[in-house]
Amino acid sequence: MKNKKITLIISIVAFTAFLGIAYWGYTFLTSRFASEDLSQNKENTSQNTTKESAPDFTFFDKDGNPAKLSDFSGHPIVLNFWASWCPPCKSEMPHFNAVYSDKKDEVVFLMVDLVDGERETKNKGLQYVTEQGFDFPVYFDTKQEGAVAYSVSSIPTTLFINAAGDIVKSYHGAIDEDTLNKGIELITN
Repeated sequence: MKNKKITLIISIVAFTAFLGIAYWGYTFLTSRFASEDLSQNKENTSQNTTKESAPDFTFFDKDGNPAKLSDFSGHPIVLNFWASWCPPCKSEMPHFNAVYSDKKDEVVFLMVDLVDGERETKNKGLQYVTEQGFDFPVYFDTKQEGAVAYSVSSIPTTLFINAAGDIVKSYHGAIDEDTLNKGIELITN
């Protein structure tokens, strides 16, 4: 009976010590990463003035003709990575189509379907765009060059590239018409 009480007391003390250390570690790490995030945000803000060059990559049009991002240099570009199976991608497509109708003479829209050959195929992407009646041009990243060059880890991903070839702004996740127009303002002014 005495051993059980001692074991219970030691267990309670050990558990309490564990909770104390866990709380201290959580508090310490949270404050450390919060201050790193703040300094990183300041760096990202300053990166808007020292822009990152947009990596070049090859993609294909619906007829299988190759094109490169650099083929559009000298023009502001909206580069969007998407797939027809992706619900957030589908939710933003009508916004892209509406803005494309208004801004197609000012901005190049590169709507790049990330084709993996299994879950997403060129035919599935074309079928989706055709069924929805979208007017914007669709391209295909069949070799995953764009996905690698831009480290696309989630879709949709949208990048706003100015005429000098610099990435001015990027978004991960679906965007709406207002956000799209604001991004375009950044690369056309």
